[in-house]
Amino acid sequence: MNKLTEETKLMRRIEQRFAKGVVKYGLIEEGDKILVGLSGGKDSLALLELLARRSKIYKPRFSVVAAHVVMENIAYESDTDYLRNYAEELCVPFLTYRTSFDPSTDTRKSPCFLCSWNRRKALFTIAHEQQCNKIALGHHMDDILETLLMNLTFQGAFSTMPPRLEMRKFDMTIIRPMCLVHEADLVELAALRGYRKQIKNCPYEKDSHRSSMKDVLRRLEEMNPEARYSLWGAMGNVQEDLLPEEV
Repeated sequence: MNKLTEETKLMRRIEQRFAKGVVKYGLIEEGDKILVGLSGGKDSLALLELLARRSKIYKPRFSVVAAHVVMENIAYESDTDYLRNYAEELCVPFLTYRTSFDPSTDTRKSPCFLCSWNRRKALFTIAHEQQCNKIALGHHMDDILETLLMNLTFQGAFSTMPPRLEMRKFDMTIIRPMCLVHEADLVELAALRGYRKQIKNCPYEKDSHRSSMKDVLRRLEEMNPEARYSLWGAMGNVQEDLLPEEV
């Protein structure tokens, strides 16, 4: 009973933040058919459940499809039977798509970027084949803030992953419905639900600065418990007259 109560309270908190993000940024509209990139990680598993639940209860009416992209030249072992069963229990159609990429084709980009971009292109292909008009990705608030810190630190740009992005070149809209959900809540949910971990052994993972930015965000919150909300608010409060002119 205690576990049920704890899980119920957690789901209520997650769903409230999820719903707030969906409404605030206009992420779901009547008649949408949304493709979810189901990697097998906690974030994509949670996203699929949240969208599946919302599609059955709330208006506007929309439908969901789940797809798992297999990158054949990356040692990431996925239990596709587990993912298929998970999706089918939520009454969501599931499919897999196999692809690969050559990191030597563009030495200006990191292998992590190329892998991510090729996975994204695969999702565009699947979405068009399934007649979806939107692709939902499992990025949460921490992901978005960490990307903001990474871009400030390494790119010199005040930018991140927006909750909604119109990809006119591909005639597709990218949405991030968990943009206001905290990663800590998703970690707790994964433990309570017993999500099965996929075997991740990416040879390029060490090249990413994301884990370092997680530490930066954590330290900022140690200095100010409201730091994440200040950072989020700053993205909509750019005071250009108080910044140096572009050189």
